Amino acid sequence: MKILIAPNAFKGTIEANEAAEIIQKAILEVQPKAKTMVCPIADGGDGTCFLLGKALGLEEKKVMALDAIGRPLEGLYFFDEKNKTAYLDVSTVSGIKSLKNHERNPWLTSTFGTGLLIKQAIETGTDHIVLGLGGSATIDLGLGIMIGLGYKFLDEKGREIPVFSENFLKRIRYIQSPIPIPNVSFTCLCDVNNKFFGQEGAIPVFGPQKGLVEKEFEEFESVCSEIVHLLSKKSGKVIVDKESYGAAGGIAYGLSFFFPVTIQMGASWFFNQVDLESKIHWADWVITGEGKYDSQSSGGKGSYELLQLAKKQEKKVILITSGPGGRSDGFGDVIQLPDLDFSKTDFKETAKKNLLQSIEKYIK
Repeated sequence: MKILIAPNAFKGTIEANEAAEIIQKAILEVQPKAKTMVCPIADGGDGTCFLLGKALGLEEKKVMALDAIGRPLEGLYFFDEKNKTAYLDVSTVSGIKSLKNHERNPWLTSTFGTGLLIKQAIETGTDHIVLGLGGSATIDLGLGIMIGLGYKFLDEKGREIPVFSENFLKRIRYIQSPIPIPNVSFTCLCDVNNKFFGQEGAIPVFGPQKGLVEKEFEEFESVCSEIVHLLSKKSGKVIVDKESYGAAGGIAYGLSFFFPVTIQMGASWFFNQVDLESKIHWADWVITGEGKYDSQSSGGKGSYELLQLAKKQEKKVILITSGPGGRSDGFGDVIQLPDLDFSKTDFKETAKKNLLQSIEKYIK
């Protein structure tokens, strides 16, 4: 029996690569003669470029940067010297996972730390950035990244506004471009198709998890609309809001005014990079999983997209999840994980134990 182990991250509890190791361990303890191949997957969410860098065997570069509220934090990116491409996740230093609930505040949080990583990558020889947009703590239209690349945002008196200052976005009246503008292009990977503005946009849909309250939605959208106007005026470009510009607080939208930007749905792009089809072809059946499989999962999430590839090759796919769905979408079987009590401090360790035991029980 040849088994491909290809889980997505179990969000908030187990990273994809860690989950893959646990699943493999459980299988081999019960069926030591089984042949396994491990290929953790991602779909543009938190950690996508980390998994890509590992899967492609790229050189890892560590750089000191700042988190989303300005505290020192070690960041990293992966460097493909041959193709002059760097792979990094916004969540590495500008992620919501680094902040406590009371620290989440989109009027203050910034992608500046990610900009520092990108600046370092450019200085190393990069002219193409593959940027994973999942897990960001910000709604800053990528202005923090721009500051890292030399842009300055000025108040009504022409003074530079300090990054991480309260109400940074409200105070912007002018933009000053660096000379020269860095020669770099971006491929942005995401797992959502929301526009930036509107009822299904970044502010009402993703704002609450980043610290924005409902009574602030209208004001925040008005401020961002004015910023887009200033970006358009400075760049001489009119760029219309479109699908996926809402990912990671509008990073791809803002960067598009000054840099070549391509948006890719993360799952299919990731699968092509790691040649997942050939790995599925090798396997007799496939095990995948994610934290909670629900109605949103069929909108581009990793497990669902893997299922579509496996169906073409008529391979059985087993889904591991705590969510209610799966069977109706065509998974061959669903391994249901017990619900977790997130109020307990050891919930992550419990999640790992539950995963191990659930696989062992199923394989027996």
